[in-house]
Amino acid sequence: MQVLGLDVGFGFTKATNGRDTQLFKSVVGDAAEATFSEQLLPGKSSLGRHLALNGEVFYVGELAEQQSRGRGFTLDPTQFLAKYARTLAVSACAPLADSGMPVRIVTGLPISFFRKHKDTLTQLLQQRHVATLFKANGDKEERALNIEKVRVIPQPFGSLFNLMLNDMGKPVSQRFIQEKVGVIDIGFRTADYSISDKTRYSERGSQSTDSGISIAFSAIANALQEKSGVAIELFRLYEGVTRGTLKIRGKRYDITAPVKAAFTALATRVATEANRLWSDDWDLDAIVITGGGGTVLAPYLQPLLEGEVIPMPAEQDARLNNVQGYYKYGQHLWAGGNSGG
Repeated sequence: MQVLGLDVGFGFTKATNGRDTQLFKSVVGDAAEATFSEQLLPGKSSLGRHLALNGEVFYVGELAEQQSRGRGFTLDPTQFLAKYARTLAVSACAPLADSGMPVRIVTGLPISFFRKHKDTLTQLLQQRHVATLFKANGDKEERALNIEKVRVIPQPFGSLFNLMLNDMGKPVSQRFIQEKVGVIDIGFRTADYSISDKTRYSERGSQSTDSGISIAFSAIANALQEKSGVAIELFRLYEGVTRGTLKIRGKRYDITAPVKAAFTALATRVATEANRLWSDDWDLDAIVITGGGGTVLAPYLQPLLEGEVIPMPAEQDARLNNVQGYYKYGQHLWAGGNSGG
């Protein structure tokens, strides 16, 4: 039996088996037969995320972004689950699991989608998936991903489990076990607010809103379109936002001012939501900011929050906080091959 953590997000898909990690953009595209498959520069291979599933052949992640004529990307949860989630999940998990071995997965959903989509996601994943993985040299490898059990939890708890547990699933931080902690998890589509009161989920203090980092990206894309006349797909903005510039049709645009304005506005919105939601929870011991969006927003957000803010470890990729916590919780539930849980 093998345990995996899986986080199929609107922005990025992530998976880990505790040793190796998969991380790529949540983009799915058609895969036409390549006429030239050699990489153009050493270390710059665009092949690898290429698989056949249910009789269809796909590119996923950055490979779909670069090579597919038709690309699928959505912020609608129902459409995302129906059209893309299974392909993204198999692409992420198949390279991490031994073919045919029973696999157990912990994954998560934003709080606002949890009740409605929990069973759908479980049924989508909890089955035997047979995929063909295409390698850069043209070789094919058949993989049987045998998922025998899926546990879906509220998404922000992944980051808490990452702080609370070690890689064996054992508690290592008494603070997060004994205290009342608020979590702000900023993803691409949603912002999730949750309270763990001595590890118990607080229904009153938990909710999702649409205040994900895509709100800021949309504002940046609109500012770019006004200057350049080109509508930029949101998933193509990551690198430009990180660098502060983006080249469009040969001209480089400085986007530091639109980025700062968009992040300031989003941080104000998130802080207002958190402070309002937790107005009766004046006894919070600490607040954790997490998620891929949380990293970039934290400098803008932290001064606006009421209470002690615990920064996530700077050396970690914040996009992986939840998925690493899912894996650790899976170890906690099933380590040693226990059949319970």
